[in-house]
Amino acid sequence: MADPQTVSAANGPRLRRTLGLWDLILYGMIVIQPTAPMPVYGIMSQRAHGHAVTTVLIAMVAMLFTAISYGRMARAYPSAGSAFTYVGSEIHPALGYVTGWGMAMDYMLNPIVCTILCSKFALNFFPEIPYPVLVLVFIALFTGLNLFGIRTSAHINDTLAAAMGIVILIFLAAAARYVLRMPHDGIAFFTRPFYDPQTFSFPAVLGGTSLAVLTYIGFDGISTLSEEAENPKRNILLATVLVCLITGVLASVEVYAAQLVWPSSVPFPDVDTAYVAVAGRAAGHWLFSLINVTLLVATVGSGMGSQLGAARLLYGMGRGNAIPKSFFGAIEPKRRIPRNNVLFVGVFALIGTTFLTFERAAELLNFGALLAFMGVNAASFTRYFLRERKRDLSNFLVPILGFIVCLLLWLNLSRPAKIAGVVWMALGIGYGAIRTRGFKAELVSFEIPDEANGAAGAAS
Repeated sequence: MADPQTVSAANGPRLRRTLGLWDLILYGMIVIQPTAPMPVYGIMSQRAHGHAVTTVLIAMVAMLFTAISYGRMARAYPSAGSAFTYVGSEIHPALGYVTGWGMAMDYMLNPIVCTILCSKFALNFFPEIPYPVLVLVFIALFTGLNLFGIRTSAHINDTLAAAMGIVILIFLAAAARYVLRMPHDGIAFFTRPFYDPQTFSFPAVLGGTSLAVLTYIGFDGISTLSEEAENPKRNILLATVLVCLITGVLASVEVYAAQLVWPSSVPFPDVDTAYVAVAGRAAGHWLFSLINVTLLVATVGSGMGSQLGAARLLYGMGRGNAIPKSFFGAIEPKRRIPRNNVLFVGVFALIGTTFLTFERAAELLNFGALLAFMGVNAASFTRYFLRERKRDLSNFLVPILGFIVCLLLWLNLSRPAKIAGVVWMALGIGYGAIRTRGFKAELVSFEIPDEANGAAGAAS
């Protein structure tokens, strides 16, 4: 038998299966980032009437069900790793298109979210600089770095993730010291972050949970490594679930500590940077600055990556002639980047920050993400329950529960976010229907070309 890692003349070179389970878990944690709940903490706490830790735990349950569905679908489509592919292949191409259009909204909104956050964190250091000026600075920074083809290496990302872990430990130690020194009313003080009878509202908690989903965004990226993973049928599923679980536990601890330090009855100076204010209360200006600069650096990295991801998605659609190929399908020959798309995403982000707050942009991002998650659960149900001869109870319960919880969270997004999201989806469905003559012709592809494919596409 031939070695599967050798290069076959007939089949071409194959990716080497070198990633073990812990490599996949580490990758997932770096993509999500250990500080994931910190930027969204203020808005989800405000929406949930102080029950932020409860929202994180409920969101974890929803994401665990969805993670299992993602892992199972990665077995069937080891090289795709896309909600668009799963839904389009298992249910119907038109529904796959709808899922892909929701994914496209996520990619276009991510740079807006990162720009708003970076500007708010920078404002804490330079309050004399007007917020719109900072927005322009960060949009120019992300756009310029991507135009020059600058990438952060895997080693730098690993180092940043480790540094964030150290900062989190420092904050937790400071928070514990602060809480143990302050007077409180016994055991109720420590249980109130989970349930406060004076402020608890189930609709409010579900609304907060719909925002807490942002903490887990990115776990699905593990499925894209199926071709490089050892024993992918086992490890992709296990790593996806474990990353969601580890993220949920870590996020819950971070949020719980913050709630003990800053009671929900006290309003935040700025809800978008609430966690920074909590750090300042726990240990003073030095921790305020440390958390602020940590989140700023992390968000700058995310902003660069999200803008490039959106540009590459548009390039893939342009290359497939789904949108004007002469503009979106063009590659700048010197640096081999989709220059037009990078500029387009930068302008889109500039316009978006004019009309959207961080909370609204985050909700819209989750609007598309939750649609994709529902689609993956539905695809898993179709493939592993409806089409299987032997129908296993777990293949019924897991995707159904995942779908229902995601639907419940999607329905509890704010009314303005749902209206804006529905308008986006209606535009996409209308465009798709016109382009395909009522979804009878070939549909738009929402796959993101990798670096190799992008280069090949540019050369052809």
